[in-house]
Amino acid sequence: MITKLHIKNFKSWKDTGELIFAPLTGFFGTNSSGKTSILQVLLMLKQTVESPDRKRVLNTGDNRSIVDLGMYYDIFYGHKLDEVLEIQFAWDFHRTVGIPLGREIYGIRKPIEIDSLKFNTKIKIDNDKLANNEKHFEKAIVDEFFYLFSEKDIDSSSTENKIGMKKSEKNQYKLDYDLRKYNYEATRQMGRAWPLPPPIKCYAFPDEVYSYYRNVGFFSKFILLFEKLFSEMFYLGPLREYPKRSYVWAGDTPENVGIKGELAIPALLASRNIGKMFSPGSHMRKMTVEERVAYWLKTMGMIDKYELKPIADNRKEYEFHIMRTSTSPYVLITDIGFGVSQILPILVLCYYVPEHSIIILEQPEIHLHPSVQAFLADVFIEVVTRRNIQIILESHSEHLLRRLQRRIAEQKIEANKTALYFCNYENSSSAIEKLEVDLFGNIENWPKDFFGDELGDLVEKTKAEMNFKQ
Repeated sequence: MITKLHIKNFKSWKDTGELIFAPLTGFFGTNSSGKTSILQVLLMLKQTVESPDRKRVLNTGDNRSIVDLGMYYDIFYGHKLDEVLEIQFAWDFHRTVGIPLGREIYGIRKPIEIDSLKFNTKIKIDNDKLANNEKHFEKAIVDEFFYLFSEKDIDSSSTENKIGMKKSEKNQYKLDYDLRKYNYEATRQMGRAWPLPPPIKCYAFPDEVYSYYRNVGFFSKFILLFEKLFSEMFYLGPLREYPKRSYVWAGDTPENVGIKGELAIPALLASRNIGKMFSPGSHMRKMTVEERVAYWLKTMGMIDKYELKPIADNRKEYEFHIMRTSTSPYVLITDIGFGVSQILPILVLCYYVPEHSIIILEQPEIHLHPSVQAFLADVFIEVVTRRNIQIILESHSEHLLRRLQRRIAEQKIEANKTALYFCNYENSSSAIEKLEVDLFGNIENWPKDFFGDELGDLVEKTKAEMNFKQ
Protein backbone atom coordinates (compact mmCIF):
# COMPACT_ATOMS: atom_id res chain seq x y z
CA MET A 1 0.00 0.00 0.00
CA ILE A 2 1.29 3.45 -0.90
CA THR A 3 1.57 5.52 2.28
CA LYS A 4 3.15 8.80 1.12
CA LEU A 5 3.66 10.73 -2.11
CA HIS A 6 5.56 13.95 -2.78
CA ILE A 7 5.88 15.48 -6.28
CA LYS A 8 7.84 18.50 -7.45
CA ASN A 9 7.72 20.20 -10.87
CA PHE A 10 5.20 17.91 -12.55
CA LYS A 11 2.64 19.50 -14.88
CA SER A 12 0.64 22.04 -12.84
CA TRP A 13 2.32 21.06 -9.56
CA LYS A 14 5.29 23.10 -8.40
CA ASP A 15 5.27 21.17 -5.13
CA THR A 16 2.48 19.00 -3.72
CA GLY A 17 4.07 18.77 -0.30
CA GLU A 18 4.01 15.39 1.40
CA LEU A 19 0.66 13.69 0.81
CA ILE A 20 -0.36 11.02 3.32
CA PHE A 21 -2.23 8.15 1.69
CA ALA A 22 -4.69 5.78 3.38
CA PRO A 23 -6.44 2.56 2.29
CA LEU A 24 -9.16 4.78 0.77
CA THR A 25 -7.66 7.96 -0.69
CA GLY A 26 -9.74 10.48 -2.62
CA PHE A 27 -8.94 13.66 -4.54
CA PHE A 28 -11.72 16.18 -5.10
CA GLY A 29 -11.70 19.68 -6.54
CA THR A 30 -12.43 21.93 -9.48
CA ASN A 31 -11.84 21.05 -13.12
CA SER A 32 -8.21 21.32 -14.26
CA SER A 33 -7.03 21.67 -10.66
CA GLY A 34 -4.37 18.94 -10.87
CA LYS A 35 -6.28 16.00 -9.36
CA THR A 36 -5.69 13.74 -12.32
CA SER A 37 -2.00 14.70 -12.53
CA ILE A 38 -1.39 13.14 -9.11
CA LEU A 39 -2.78 9.84 -10.38
CA GLN A 40 -0.81 10.20 -13.62
CA VAL A 41 2.51 10.22 -11.77
CA LEU A 42 1.77 6.74 -10.44
CA LEU A 43 0.50 5.53 -13.80
CA MET A 44 3.59 6.93 -15.55
CA LEU A 45 5.80 4.97 -13.17
CA LYS A 46 3.72 1.84 -13.79
CA GLN A 47 4.12 2.03 -17.55
CA THR A 48 7.82 2.83 -17.09
CA VAL A 49 8.21 -0.41 -15.14
CA GLU A 50 6.33 -2.32 -17.85
CA SER A 51 8.31 -0.75 -20.72
CA PRO A 52 10.85 -3.04 -22.46
CA ASP A 53 13.15 -0.04 -23.04
CA ARG A 54 15.69 -0.14 -20.21
CA LYS A 55 17.26 3.17 -21.26
CA ARG A 56 14.04 5.18 -21.20
CA VAL A 57 14.08 7.09 -17.93
CA LEU A 58 10.32 7.73 -17.88
CA ASN A 59 7.73 6.29 -20.23
CA THR A 60 5.45 9.27 -20.85
CA GLY A 61 3.29 7.07 -23.07
CA ASP A 62 1.57 7.05 -26.44
CA ASN A 63 -1.88 6.21 -27.74
CA ARG A 64 -1.44 2.58 -26.66
CA SER A 65 -0.37 3.34 -23.09
CA ILE A 66 -2.32 3.73 -19.89
CA VAL A 67 -1.68 7.47 -20.09
CA ASP A 68 -0.22 9.59 -22.88
CA LEU A 69 1.53 12.57 -21.34
CA GLY A 70 3.29 13.78 -24.47
CA MET A 71 6.90 14.96 -24.36
CA TYR A 72 9.03 15.96 -21.39
CA TYR A 73 8.21 19.54 -22.34
CA ASP A 74 4.60 18.74 -21.49
CA ILE A 75 5.20 17.20 -18.07
CA PHE A 76 7.69 19.64 -16.55
CA TYR A 77 6.09 22.37 -14.47
CA GLY A 78 5.63 25.53 -16.53
CA HIS A 79 7.44 23.79 -19.45
CA LYS A 80 10.67 24.72 -17.67
CA LEU A 81 13.16 22.11 -18.80
CA ASP A 82 15.85 23.52 -16.53
CA GLU A 83 13.89 22.43 -13.43
CA VAL A 84 14.30 19.10 -11.62
CA LEU A 85 11.37 16.68 -11.62
CA GLU A 86 11.33 14.92 -8.27
CA ILE A 87 9.12 12.01 -7.22
CA GLN A 88 9.16 10.59 -3.71
CA PHE A 89 6.88 7.94 -2.30
CA ALA A 90 6.75 5.31 0.41
CA TRP A 91 4.92 2.02 0.56
CA ASP A 92 4.24 -0.87 2.95
CA PHE A 93 4.44 -4.58 2.13
CA HIS A 94 1.86 -7.06 3.36
CA ARG A 95 4.67 -9.31 4.59
CA THR A 96 8.19 -8.62 5.83
CA VAL A 97 11.27 -9.03 3.64
CA GLY A 98 14.73 -10.04 4.85
CA ILE A 99 17.74 -7.83 4.00
CA PRO A 100 21.30 -9.06 4.88
CA LEU A 101 22.36 -5.94 6.75
CA GLY A 102 22.14 -7.09 10.36
CA ARG A 103 25.07 -7.03 12.72
CA GLU A 104 27.48 -9.94 12.70
CA ILE A 105 27.24 -12.21 15.73
CA TYR A 106 29.94 -14.88 16.02
CA GLY A 107 30.78 -14.37 12.34
CA ILE A 108 27.19 -14.81 11.16
CA ARG A 109 25.29 -11.87 9.68
CA LYS A 110 21.64 -12.08 10.60
CA PRO A 111 19.24 -10.47 8.11
CA ILE A 112 17.03 -7.60 9.21
CA GLU A 113 13.33 -7.64 8.45
CA ILE A 114 11.73 -4.66 6.73
CA ASP A 115 8.06 -4.05 5.98
CA SER A 116 8.27 -0.76 4.09
CA LEU A 117 10.45 1.25 1.71
CA LYS A 118 10.87 4.84 0.63
CA PHE A 119 11.95 5.83 -2.87
CA ASN A 120 13.18 9.10 -4.34
CA THR A 121 14.20 9.96 -7.88
CA LYS A 122 15.35 13.28 -9.38
CA ILE A 123 15.19 13.69 -13.14
CA LYS A 124 16.72 16.42 -15.30
CA ILE A 125 16.75 17.22 -19.00
CA ASP A 126 20.11 17.02 -20.75
CA ASN A 127 19.84 19.97 -23.10
CA ASP A 128 23.30 19.47 -24.60
CA LYS A 129 22.07 16.69 -26.90
CA LEU A 130 21.08 17.47 -30.47
CA ALA A 131 19.05 15.40 -32.86
CA ASN A 132 19.84 15.47 -36.57
CA ASN A 133 22.03 18.54 -35.88
CA GLU A 134 18.91 20.61 -36.32
CA LYS A 135 16.45 20.72 -33.46
CA HIS A 136 16.82 20.39 -29.76
CA PHE A 137 16.27 16.91 -28.45
CA GLU A 138 14.87 16.45 -24.97
CA LYS A 139 16.70 13.63 -23.27
CA ALA A 140 15.94 12.89 -19.63
CA ILE A 141 18.69 11.76 -17.30
CA VAL A 142 18.53 10.54 -13.72
CA ASP A 143 20.36 12.96 -11.48
CA GLU A 144 19.87 10.75 -8.46
CA PHE A 145 17.76 7.90 -7.11
CA PHE A 146 17.80 6.08 -3.82
CA TYR A 147 15.92 3.72 -1.52
CA LEU A 148 15.53 4.36 2.19
CA PHE A 149 14.58 1.82 4.82
CA SER A 150 14.74 1.65 8.58
CA GLU A 151 16.49 -0.91 10.74
CA LYS A 152 14.95 -1.48 14.15
CA ASP A 153 17.52 -1.83 16.94
CA ILE A 154 17.18 -3.90 20.08
CA ASP A 155 16.22 -0.80 22.08
CA SER A 156 13.42 -0.04 19.55
CA SER A 157 15.32 2.92 18.12
CA SER A 158 15.49 3.17 14.34
CA THR A 159 18.50 3.49 12.03
CA GLU A 160 17.78 4.76 8.51
CA ASN A 161 19.71 3.21 5.64
CA LYS A 162 20.05 4.81 2.21
CA ILE A 163 21.24 3.07 -0.94
CA GLY A 164 21.21 4.48 -4.48
CA MET A 165 23.09 6.22 -7.28
CA LYS A 166 23.98 9.82 -8.10
CA LYS A 167 25.40 11.41 -11.25
CA SER A 168 29.13 11.98 -10.81
CA GLU A 169 30.30 15.57 -10.51
CA LYS A 170 33.82 14.75 -11.71
CA ASN A 171 32.97 15.09 -15.40
CA GLN A 172 29.80 16.99 -16.21
CA TYR A 173 29.98 15.98 -19.88
CA LYS A 174 29.86 12.24 -19.15
CA LEU A 175 27.02 10.18 -17.77
CA ASP A 176 29.08 8.56 -15.04
CA TYR A 177 27.51 7.63 -11.73
CA ASP A 178 28.63 6.99 -8.18
CA LEU A 179 27.14 4.45 -5.82
CA ARG A 180 25.66 6.17 -2.78
CA LYS A 181 25.13 4.28 0.48
CA TYR A 182 24.69 5.24 4.11
CA ASN A 183 25.16 2.92 7.09
CA TYR A 184 26.42 0.25 4.73
CA GLU A 185 29.82 -0.40 3.18
CA ALA A 186 29.89 -1.85 -0.34
CA THR A 187 33.21 -3.56 -1.17
CA ARG A 188 34.79 -2.93 -4.58
CA GLN A 189 36.10 -5.83 -6.60
CA MET A 190 39.86 -5.91 -7.15
CA GLY A 191 41.03 -4.05 -10.26
CA ARG A 192 40.46 -0.67 -11.81
CA ALA A 193 37.63 1.38 -10.32
CA TRP A 194 35.57 1.90 -13.46
CA PRO A 195 32.77 4.51 -13.18
CA LEU A 196 29.22 3.23 -13.18
CA PRO A 197 26.94 3.72 -16.22
CA PRO A 198 23.49 5.34 -15.94
CA PRO A 199 20.72 3.61 -13.98
CA ILE A 200 18.18 1.37 -15.66
CA LYS A 201 15.08 3.51 -16.21
CA CYS A 202 14.70 5.80 -13.18
CA TYR A 203 14.81 3.29 -10.36
CA ALA A 204 17.17 0.35 -11.00
CA PHE A 205 20.87 -0.33 -10.58
CA PRO A 206 22.73 -1.20 -13.80
CA ASP A 207 24.20 -4.70 -14.14
CA GLU A 208 27.71 -3.32 -13.61
CA VAL A 209 26.92 -2.60 -9.95
CA TYR A 210 26.73 -6.32 -9.22
CA SER A 211 30.01 -7.04 -11.01
CA TYR A 212 31.96 -4.05 -9.65
CA TYR A 213 30.98 -4.70 -6.01
CA ARG A 214 31.06 -7.90 -3.99
CA ASN A 215 28.33 -7.58 -1.41
CA VAL A 216 25.47 -5.80 -3.16
CA GLY A 217 23.46 -8.74 -4.47
CA PHE A 218 20.56 -7.84 -2.21
CA PHE A 219 20.14 -4.51 -4.07
CA SER A 220 18.07 -6.46 -6.58
CA LYS A 221 15.47 -7.04 -3.86
CA PHE A 222 14.66 -3.34 -3.86
CA ILE A 223 14.11 -3.42 -7.61
CA LEU A 224 11.85 -6.45 -7.32
CA LEU A 225 9.83 -4.81 -4.54
CA PHE A 226 9.51 -1.62 -6.62
CA GLU A 227 8.32 -3.53 -9.68
CA LYS A 228 6.01 -5.73 -7.61
CA LEU A 229 4.29 -2.64 -6.24
CA PHE A 230 3.40 -1.43 -9.74
CA SER A 231 2.51 -4.90 -11.02
CA GLU A 232 -0.18 -4.94 -8.31
CA MET A 233 -1.56 -1.56 -9.42
CA PHE A 234 -4.66 -1.52 -11.65
CA TYR A 235 -6.32 1.41 -13.39
CA LEU A 236 -9.80 2.04 -14.74
CA GLY A 237 -10.33 5.22 -16.72
CA PRO A 238 -13.35 7.54 -16.70
CA LEU A 239 -14.66 6.60 -20.16
CA ARG A 240 -15.85 2.99 -20.16
CA GLU A 241 -16.79 1.06 -23.29
CA TYR A 242 -20.29 0.94 -24.65
CA PRO A 243 -22.15 -2.33 -23.97
CA LYS A 244 -22.09 -4.99 -26.67
CA ARG A 245 -24.68 -7.45 -27.90
CA SER A 246 -22.20 -10.28 -27.44
CA TYR A 247 -18.79 -10.82 -25.84
CA VAL A 248 -15.98 -13.17 -26.78
CA TRP A 249 -14.26 -15.36 -24.19
CA ALA A 250 -12.09 -18.34 -25.09
CA GLY A 251 -10.96 -19.36 -21.60
CA ASP A 252 -8.26 -16.74 -20.98
CA THR A 253 -7.64 -15.13 -17.59
CA PRO A 254 -7.12 -11.37 -17.94
CA GLU A 255 -5.12 -9.55 -15.27
CA ASN A 256 -7.74 -6.81 -14.95
CA VAL A 257 -10.76 -5.35 -16.69
CA GLY A 258 -8.82 -3.09 -19.08
CA ILE A 259 -8.44 0.68 -18.86
CA LYS A 260 -11.87 1.17 -20.48
CA GLY A 261 -13.53 -1.83 -18.86
CA GLU A 262 -13.38 -3.75 -22.13
CA LEU A 263 -12.32 -6.94 -20.32
CA ALA A 264 -14.97 -6.86 -17.59
CA ILE A 265 -17.02 -9.72 -19.07
CA PRO A 266 -13.97 -11.96 -19.79
CA ALA A 267 -12.75 -11.27 -16.22
CA LEU A 268 -16.16 -12.19 -14.84
CA LEU A 269 -16.15 -15.45 -16.81
CA ALA A 270 -12.56 -16.15 -15.77
CA SER A 271 -13.51 -15.71 -12.11
CA ARG A 272 -16.20 -18.36 -12.66
CA ASN A 273 -13.69 -20.66 -14.32
CA ILE A 274 -11.08 -20.44 -11.53
CA GLY A 275 -13.62 -20.47 -8.72
CA LYS A 276 -12.66 -17.12 -7.22
CA MET A 277 -14.54 -16.46 -3.96
CA PHE A 278 -15.22 -13.51 -1.65
CA SER A 279 -16.07 -13.54 2.06
CA PRO A 280 -18.51 -10.70 2.88
CA GLY A 281 -18.07 -11.15 6.64
CA SER A 282 -17.60 -13.55 9.52
CA HIS A 283 -20.24 -16.28 9.82
CA MET A 284 -21.44 -15.45 6.31
CA ARG A 285 -21.44 -17.69 3.27
CA LYS A 286 -18.62 -17.12 0.80
CA MET A 287 -19.77 -15.76 -2.54
CA THR A 288 -18.42 -15.93 -6.06
CA VAL A 289 -17.37 -12.74 -7.79
CA GLU A 290 -20.47 -13.00 -9.98
CA GLU A 291 -22.72 -13.33 -6.94
CA ARG A 292 -21.21 -10.28 -5.25
CA VAL A 293 -21.45 -8.21 -8.43
CA ALA A 294 -25.09 -9.27 -8.82
CA TYR A 295 -25.73 -8.41 -5.15
CA TRP A 296 -24.50 -4.85 -5.59
CA LEU A 297 -26.31 -4.30 -8.88
CA LYS A 298 -29.54 -5.35 -7.18
CA THR A 299 -28.84 -3.36 -4.00
CA MET A 300 -28.26 -0.26 -6.13
CA GLY A 301 -31.64 -0.79 -7.78
CA MET A 302 -30.18 -1.26 -11.24
CA ILE A 303 -31.27 -4.85 -11.94
CA ASP A 304 -33.08 -7.78 -10.31
CA LYS A 305 -30.77 -10.48 -11.72
CA TYR A 306 -28.62 -11.28 -14.74
CA GLU A 307 -27.49 -14.23 -16.83
CA LEU A 308 -24.16 -14.59 -18.61
CA LYS A 309 -24.09 -17.58 -20.90
CA PRO A 310 -22.86 -18.71 -24.33
CA ILE A 311 -25.16 -18.18 -27.28
CA ALA A 312 -24.96 -21.93 -27.97
CA ASP A 313 -23.04 -25.00 -26.84
CA ASN A 314 -19.32 -25.03 -27.66
CA ARG A 315 -19.30 -21.37 -28.66
CA LYS A 316 -17.04 -18.61 -27.36
CA GLU A 317 -19.59 -15.84 -27.87
CA TYR A 318 -21.49 -14.90 -24.70
CA GLU A 319 -24.54 -12.74 -24.10
CA PHE A 320 -25.22 -10.68 -21.00
CA HIS A 321 -28.97 -10.76 -20.24
CA ILE A 322 -30.57 -8.60 -17.56
CA MET A 323 -33.90 -8.86 -15.77
CA ARG A 324 -34.71 -5.28 -14.76
CA THR A 325 -37.43 -6.22 -12.22
CA SER A 326 -38.73 -9.51 -10.87
CA THR A 327 -41.64 -9.43 -13.32
CA SER A 328 -39.86 -8.15 -16.44
CA PRO A 329 -38.36 -10.36 -19.18
CA TYR A 330 -34.63 -10.84 -19.74
CA VAL A 331 -33.14 -8.38 -22.22
CA LEU A 332 -29.62 -7.79 -23.53
CA ILE A 333 -27.44 -5.29 -21.68
CA THR A 334 -27.56 -3.10 -24.80
CA ASP A 335 -31.34 -2.78 -24.48
CA ILE A 336 -31.42 -1.09 -21.08
CA GLY A 337 -29.94 2.10 -19.66
CA PHE A 338 -26.29 2.97 -20.00
CA GLY A 339 -25.54 2.84 -16.26
CA VAL A 340 -25.11 -0.94 -15.84
CA SER A 341 -22.36 -1.11 -18.45
CA GLN A 342 -20.56 1.77 -16.74
CA ILE A 343 -20.60 0.44 -13.18
CA LEU A 344 -20.03 -3.21 -14.09
CA PRO A 345 -16.25 -2.79 -14.75
CA ILE A 346 -15.82 -1.04 -11.38
CA LEU A 347 -17.55 -3.85 -9.49
CA VAL A 348 -15.73 -6.61 -11.34
CA LEU A 349 -12.35 -4.92 -10.85
CA CYS A 350 -12.91 -4.50 -7.10
CA TYR A 351 -13.63 -8.20 -6.55
CA TYR A 352 -11.47 -9.72 -9.30
CA VAL A 353 -7.98 -8.34 -8.64
CA PRO A 354 -5.86 -10.12 -5.99
CA GLU A 355 -5.94 -9.02 -2.36
CA HIS A 356 -3.46 -6.27 -1.41
CA SER A 357 -3.76 -4.73 -4.88
CA ILE A 358 -3.96 -0.99 -5.56
CA ILE A 359 -6.87 0.26 -7.67
CA ILE A 360 -6.75 3.70 -9.28
CA LEU A 361 -10.12 5.06 -10.42
CA GLU A 362 -10.71 8.22 -12.39
CA GLN A 363 -14.21 9.67 -12.01
CA PRO A 364 -15.93 6.36 -11.23
CA GLU A 365 -19.28 8.18 -10.91
CA ILE A 366 -19.57 9.16 -14.59
CA HIS A 367 -22.99 8.33 -16.14
CA LEU A 368 -24.34 7.05 -12.79
CA HIS A 369 -27.46 8.18 -10.94
CA PRO A 370 -26.76 10.08 -7.67
CA SER A 371 -28.08 7.20 -5.53
CA VAL A 372 -25.75 4.77 -7.32
CA GLN A 373 -22.84 7.18 -6.82
CA ALA A 374 -23.53 7.01 -3.08
CA PHE A 375 -23.49 3.21 -3.12
CA LEU A 376 -20.03 3.32 -4.71
CA ALA A 377 -18.72 4.49 -1.33
CA ASP A 378 -20.17 1.34 0.27
CA VAL A 379 -18.49 -0.85 -2.34
CA PHE A 380 -15.14 0.84 -1.80
CA ILE A 381 -15.42 0.53 1.99
CA GLU A 382 -16.15 -3.18 1.67
CA VAL A 383 -13.21 -4.02 -0.59
CA VAL A 384 -10.84 -1.84 1.45
CA THR A 385 -11.81 -3.49 4.74
CA ARG A 386 -12.61 -7.03 3.59
CA ARG A 387 -10.09 -7.52 0.75
CA ASN A 388 -7.23 -5.27 1.92
CA ILE A 389 -7.38 -3.35 -1.36
CA GLN A 390 -6.12 0.22 -1.54
CA ILE A 391 -8.34 2.50 -3.61
CA ILE A 392 -7.04 5.82 -4.93
CA LEU A 393 -9.68 7.83 -6.74
CA GLU A 394 -10.34 11.20 -8.32
CA SER A 395 -13.94 12.33 -8.22
CA HIS A 396 -16.43 15.20 -8.50
CA SER A 397 -19.22 13.30 -6.74
CA GLU A 398 -20.79 15.00 -3.73
CA HIS A 399 -23.01 11.93 -3.23
CA LEU A 400 -20.04 9.59 -2.95
CA LEU A 401 -18.37 11.88 -0.41
CA ARG A 402 -21.55 12.36 1.64
CA ARG A 403 -22.06 8.59 1.90
CA LEU A 404 -18.47 8.17 2.97
CA GLN A 405 -18.94 10.80 5.70
CA ARG A 406 -22.04 8.97 6.89
CA ARG A 407 -20.26 5.63 7.07
CA ILE A 408 -17.44 7.19 9.09
CA ALA A 409 -20.04 8.48 11.57
CA GLU A 410 -21.64 5.01 11.66
CA GLN A 411 -18.17 3.49 12.31
CA LYS A 412 -18.35 1.36 9.15
CA ILE A 413 -14.85 2.65 8.42
CA GLU A 414 -12.42 4.48 10.65
CA ALA A 415 -11.66 8.09 9.77
CA ASN A 416 -7.91 7.33 9.70
CA LYS A 417 -8.55 4.70 7.04
CA THR A 418 -9.42 7.52 4.66
CA ALA A 419 -7.37 10.40 3.26
CA LEU A 420 -9.36 13.07 1.42
CA TYR A 421 -7.92 16.05 -0.42
CA PHE A 422 -9.27 19.15 -2.14
CA CYS A 423 -7.35 20.50 -5.14
CA ASN A 424 -7.56 23.97 -6.61
CA TYR A 425 -5.68 25.99 -9.21
CA GLU A 426 -4.46 29.40 -8.14
CA ASN A 427 -1.62 31.75 -9.09
CA SER A 428 -0.47 29.60 -12.04
CA SER A 429 -0.03 26.51 -9.89
CA SER A 430 -2.08 23.71 -8.37
CA ALA A 431 -2.64 23.75 -4.63
CA ILE A 432 -3.89 21.01 -2.34
CA GLU A 433 -5.48 20.88 1.09
CA LYS A 434 -6.09 17.81 3.23
CA LEU A 435 -9.67 17.62 4.43
CA GLU A 436 -9.83 17.21 8.20
CA VAL A 437 -12.49 14.57 8.92
CA ASP A 438 -13.49 13.98 12.54
CA LEU A 439 -14.85 10.79 14.15
CA PHE A 440 -18.39 11.77 13.17
CA GLY A 441 -17.60 12.25 9.48
CA ASN A 442 -17.66 16.05 9.65
CA ILE A 443 -15.20 17.92 7.43
CA GLU A 444 -13.83 20.63 9.70
CA ASN A 445 -12.18 22.68 6.94
CA TRP A 446 -14.82 22.50 4.22
CA PRO A 447 -13.46 24.54 1.25
CA LYS A 448 -15.46 27.45 -0.10
CA ASP A 449 -17.75 26.42 -2.99
CA PHE A 450 -16.53 22.81 -2.68
CA PHE A 451 -19.43 21.54 -4.82
CA GLY A 452 -20.58 24.89 -6.16
CA ASP A 453 -22.61 27.59 -4.43
CA GLU A 454 -25.78 25.64 -3.60
CA LEU A 455 -26.96 28.09 -0.95
CA GLY A 456 -26.33 31.02 -3.28
CA ASP A 457 -28.39 29.37 -6.00
CA LEU A 458 -31.30 28.86 -3.57
CA VAL A 459 -31.15 32.49 -2.46
CA GLU A 460 -31.17 33.77 -6.06
CA LYS A 461 -34.00 31.37 -6.94
CA THR A 462 -36.06 32.73 -4.05
CA LYS A 463 -35.34 36.32 -5.12
CA ALA A 464 -36.43 35.53 -8.69
CA GLU A 465 -39.62 33.93 -7.42
CA MET A 466 -40.46 36.94 -5.24
CA ASN A 467 -39.77 39.37 -8.09
CA PHE A 468 -42.07 37.38 -10.37
CA LYS A 469 -44.92 37.45 -7.85
CA GLN A 470 -44.71 41.21 -7.29
